[in-house]
Formats: sequence, C-alpha cells, structure tokens
Amino acid sequence: MPRMTAARAAVEILKREGVSNAFGVPGAAINPFYAALKASGGVNHTLARHVEGASHMAEGYTRAEAGNIGVCIGTSGPAGTDMITGLYSAIADSIPILCITGQAPTAVLHKEDFQAVDIASIAKPVTKAATTVLEAAQVPGVFQQAFHLMRTGRPGPVLIDLPIDVQLTEIEFDPELYEPIPVHKPAASRKQIERAVRMLNASERPVLVAGGGIINADASELLVEFAELTGVPVIPTLMGWGILPDDHELNAGMVGLQTSHRYGNANFLESDFVLGIGNRWANRHTGKLDVYTQGRTFVHVDIEPTQIGKIFAPDLGIASDAKAALELFVEVARELKAAGELKDRSAWAASTQERKATLQRRTHFDNVPLKPQRVYEEMNRAFGPETRYVTTIGLSQIAGAQMLHVYKPRHWINCGQAGPLGWTIPAALGVATADPEGTVVALSGDYDFQFMLEELAVGAQHRIPYVHVLVNNSYLGLIRQAQRNFDIDFQVNLEFENLNSPELGVYGVDHVKVVEGLGCKAIRVTEPDQLLPAFEEAKKLAVEFRVPVVVEAILERVTNIAMSGSDIASVNEFEDLATDPSHAPTAIRPLTVS
Repeated sequence: MPRMTAARAAVEILKREGVSNAFGVPGAAINPFYAALKASGGVNHTLARHVEGASHMAEGYTRAEAGNIGVCIGTSGPAGTDMITGLYSAIADSIPILCITGQAPTAVLHKEDFQAVDIASIAKPVTKAATTVLEAAQVPGVFQQAFHLMRTGRPGPVLIDLPIDVQLTEIEFDPELYEPIPVHKPAASRKQIERAVRMLNASERPVLVAGGGIINADASELLVEFAELTGVPVIPTLMGWGILPDDHELNAGMVGLQTSHRYGNANFLESDFVLGIGNRWANRHTGKLDVYTQGRTFVHVDIEPTQIGKIFAPDLGIASDAKAALELFVEVARELKAAGELKDRSAWAASTQERKATLQRRTHFDNVPLKPQRVYEEMNRAFGPETRYVTTIGLSQIAGAQMLHVYKPRHWINCGQAGPLGWTIPAALGVATADPEGTVVALSGDYDFQFMLEELAVGAQHRIPYVHVLVNNSYLGLIRQAQRNFDIDFQVNLEFENLNSPELGVYGVDHVKVVEGLGCKAIRVTEPDQLLPAFEEAKKLAVEFRVPVVVEAILERVTNIAMSGSDIASVNEFEDLATDPSHAPTAIRPLTVS
C-alpha cells in the first residue's frame, strides 16, 4: 500500500471528489496541507486577502454550476473563526462548501496554545458536520464522509480541522482505490405525487412556488416542463429566480415584503392553491402568515423532512429531492394530459400576464443626483440574458430584484437568509472563477462594497474579470429606511468631506482611487445619460484587462424602495408608479394603460 502524509491523502481525495479550485490563505498550522497541495498539483488555488473572503469565494464558486463544491482553506485560530460567517451563509441557503482549517498539535489542544481554538465546537451550529481529526489514519474517512454529507439530503457545508501533527503523519493510502460514497436523497412516491396533482387539478387558480432547492437539484427544466404541461403560473422565490425566464408566459413574478413585483404579489393573492417545491416559506417571502395562507390550499415538497410544517402546516407535505419529485410530477401530468383530464388554465395564466402588464414600478427618472431606479433600467439595457448577477443585501439588492431581469438558473446568485455585508465582492470572484468567460455583474451599495473591498486585489492578482455596479448614496440605506418606524435617523449616515477628494462633496470615500489602488479599473457616473456608456465601457475594460471593473453611480442621498413591514397585501410603494410606457421602458412587458 502506498504511504503518504495525511495532508497529501486529503488533497488526493479532493481531486477524486471533483475539486479543481480552492480559495484560502496559508499559515503556520496549515502549511503541511499547502505543501501537499503544491506537490500534488491539479487543484488551482486563489489567494484571498481575508479568510472570510475565501469562504464567500467558495460559496460563489459552488453556486455558479451544478456539481461544484467550493473549498476554502485557512490556518488555526482566527482563520477558522473568520470563516464562520461563510459557513453560516452556506448552511442557511443549503450550499455545500468544504472548510479546511489547520490546528495546533494534538498534544497541546488543551493547553491554550497559540491560536488553538476549538473550532469544531464553534462551527457545529452552522455546518452539517465539524470535526477535529485526532488520528491521521482517520483523515481519508473524514474527507470521504464530508463529501457524502455535503451532497446527501439538504446540501450544506462541512468543516474539517487538521492538527499540524496529524497533517504530517504518514499513513497507508492508495488514491487509485478511493471511491466516493453514493449520495442518498429522499424521493417522493408515485402515490404522493398523484395526490398532489389531484389537489392541484381540483383548484381554480393554482400557482407553483419554485424555490432554490430546484436549482440545487439541477431540476429547473423539469419545473418548466411541468408548468407548461399543466399551464400553471410559476412564482419563483428569490433563491429560485431564473428557474424559468422572466419573459416566460407562465412567469407570474416574485412575491414578498421586499424583493417582489407588484404583479407577483397581486397574482399570488388571487390564487387558491399553492404547490411549493424546494422552498422554505422564508418570512420575507410570506410576510404575515394569515394573509399569505388565507383561502389557499398548500402542498409542500422539500428535501428536508423537518422543514415541512416548520413555518405552517401544509395540507400535504412530501419529503423529497426536488428532481425526484418533479420527474414524477411530469410523468403524472403527461398521463393526465394525454387522457384529457387536466383543466384548461389558459384564462387564469392570461390574467397573471395582464397584471404583469399593468402593475409596474417606474424606473425612468432623469434626476441628478441619480435615482437608483434609473441605474437598474440602464443595467437591463446593457446586460443581456446571459448575465450572472451577484449580490447580498441592502436597498441595492432589493431594488435590483424588483427591477432587473433574470433568464436562467444560477444567474441570480444571492445570499438569501444570512445576508452578510461584504459577501458580494468575494462571491462574485468565486462565480467568475467558475465561469471565467461569462458575464458576471455584481451589485452593491456603498456599505456592502466597503466591507470586503480588499478582495478586489485578488481579482487583480489572479486576473478574474467581472463588472461591479456600485450604487453610492453614502448611507446605510436599508437601515435608514427601517429607522423610519422609530422616528430616528441615527448612526446610518456615512457622509463626510474627503480632504483628498473635495470634488466628491459629502460622499466621503473615493471609491475610484481605492479601486485603482487595488489594481482594478473604475468609472464614476453622475448623470443618467452616462450610465449606459459606462456599462458598455466596463464590459470592454473587463475583457481587455481581465480585472474587476467598478462602475460607481452617485445616487441621491435618500430613496425609499418599495416594501412592506408586515404583509404582502400592504406594500408601501413610496415612489411614483408607472402610468405610461415611457416610465418603465425596460419592463418585461410593455405597460398597458387602462
């Protein structure tokens, strides 16, 4: 049997599990693993500037393509604790990433040694498993189990902590004999799916709520086929956006308190039956449950059995992988359609599209400073259906979800439940690493952008091109808007006069100088007619120089974006609505004025 260090065995397993890219920062306690990484070859490594950034890069990389598992690597102590936010983000959105940390020698783990922390205990609540490996011979089995766990059932992250002496110990291991453990996922029965379809067929105004679990299962095409067979309109969740194109005749719009369409909420409120697949009834999707559920029958399909009934009790719950369930849904629907037993949904579907053409928000404003709505209008013109958008949280993300258009799965890559500021830049770098020739466009407000902007240097060093749209109002916009309920405007104002850039007025940080100092390109826009040319120039610069290119749009200081504080029936629009087609020129459907 071949002999090698446990660290080398771990690297060989990574390759045999399909890992080709990793993101991390070396350090004393993880250097043996890095030595094995170099000696083995076959795994490209991207050097992050911050280990939290590495964890978000790994998540972006995973989300970009079915089957990807991002790997992030750090040393002992604070490297592991810094990656906790990335692990939380990944488990909250059911994203598999593998976090590998170094650790002090096993003999001193109980002696408060330098940078020795019980990272496995810290990470357990935000991982599917977190293990400090104390015996070198266990390393192959722990890594094998990690990949099995990440892929089995509801996907999620795993942390493996490797003491330095364990990494250096030689073990017997033959990579040629290694085999991944087969993945297990629950599957619906034919009987369960037949019952669900009968319930759907008995309704008058059904909708399908398509969640991120469908994208995780790589089952978007099946969802579209089932919708088209039955004629049932589809409401994608924020995490499921892109499962079917925004311009599809059955796309009824998104629902929610914030990242929703006017017509999406209106369509949902007219429904009487809801089939949710791969979704978790997130609170910002549902709002108050009495409004959301009243007068509707619910069927919930989810890969995690304990998710069913967690938020409210459905009329029928089915524990199943989305792909396994949808294969049966399509099979049953085909049979019923052939037998002429499916209801004609054309009138109901047409009514959802009528709302899509009449209930629109205004995007065309000529104001200076810019109104954010105009930025998204021009983004729709500049970036086509192949664009992958990456964003995390804030008014920029909420407005983007209301006004941008997405046409394919994995083309809206959004940190949903955790929403950590700073996620966008490293996640976009991970996405662009996975899709180096694609069009990747990140979207940030100024505060999200400033949280981890050092990671732009990673894009410059490793030649990772993408376009970053930075909407700058020098405010914590979402928090300021939330503080209206408390009649305060406190500690959310980022304005100051920059002594080195007086031309900025009160907008403070000179993002163009900072971005250029980090080795990237930047364009500042202050006039609405400059936006489209700036986006076109940014695309060219990204291709030419192979670095991140930032387009900074200087916004009006205060804008309130449409949202509700309670339920989906009472969204406060704040701004003027579209009353003429010229008010929303890039809307999916031209505005119909009644």
